[in-house]
Amino acid sequence: MKAGMAPLLSIVGLKTSFHTLDGTITAVNGVDFDVYPGETLGLVGESGCGKSVTALSVLRLLNPSMTTIHGQVNFDGKNLLSLDPEEMRMIRGGTISMIFQEPMTSLNPILTVGEQISESLRLHEKLGRKKAWEKAIQMLEIVQIPSPELRVGEYPHKLSGGMRQRVMIAMALSCNPRLIFADEPTTALDVTIQAQIIRLLEHLKKGSNTSIVLITHDLGVVAQMASRVVVMYAGRVVEEAPVVELFHDARHPYTKGLLKSVPVLGGDKKTRLNEIPGIVPNLLHMPKGCSFHPRCSMTMDICKKESPSMIHFNKNRRVACWLATDDF
Repeated sequence: MKAGMAPLLSIVGLKTSFHTLDGTITAVNGVDFDVYPGETLGLVGESGCGKSVTALSVLRLLNPSMTTIHGQVNFDGKNLLSLDPEEMRMIRGGTISMIFQEPMTSLNPILTVGEQISESLRLHEKLGRKKAWEKAIQMLEIVQIPSPELRVGEYPHKLSGGMRQRVMIAMALSCNPRLIFADEPTTALDVTIQAQIIRLLEHLKKGSNTSIVLITHDLGVVAQMASRVVVMYAGRVVEEAPVVELFHDARHPYTKGLLKSVPVLGGDKKTRLNEIPGIVPNLLHMPKGCSFHPRCSMTMDICKKESPSMIHFNKNRRVACWLATDDF
């Protein structure tokens, strides 16, 4: 929370359910968090915790015939969930953009990268074809793709994984958005390219007041880029804290487990890497009480019966855990 500053995005009680043949699955269950102008917020947790579904719900990119979304997503004075499809279409890709996890499945294989960037510019910036094409070349140059005037005419399959990710970033930035959701932007890239993408995002962010929601399970990337972290587990927020405080004084057992699971450079090779036992629960058969209790080494009787409420402390921190009132 930033004193005196209004949030750019405020998510209140977001609940997203999928209707399947096996029953209704609630993938996001009462999520609340704010994103402030110019900040990078880390949204972390294991696969299946609801991070990506939260972003797709905000952007309304889920099939409405198979999903139900409740709550409020307030952006620039508007509840995005109450807008009609055409109003949402003008916001999506314009003032709010998304960098998807796997560019090869997100880019259109039958259109050149230039055509795909130009399409957004023509829609949101109202540029003519020639001007949009010139801006597409400029965007490829900004994201440091070599020979942009040649690459702009190539199809996605001709580019490397790192270049395709840069194209996704170019598309996301082309209309000068105020908010970007970056969903695992460095996944499936080798460590050298990962470092380049991180440096690129940081460099581009410095030149604007764009906010970024960084969705990842890579805590190293979070430590490098984010100023604040929201931890999700089984569709709920379990902890939120400034990044430095979270790394030095995590309060939720799940957050502690995530931090302990990070490999330490130069550590004892014979020491087994710490792990969180078990797996994320089946959303069709959620455990009673705290959803983390079957995997928690600090479980108490109340954890198995009642779900903990969110406790706020230190003005800018919160945690949902029955142990949160104790110094642990």
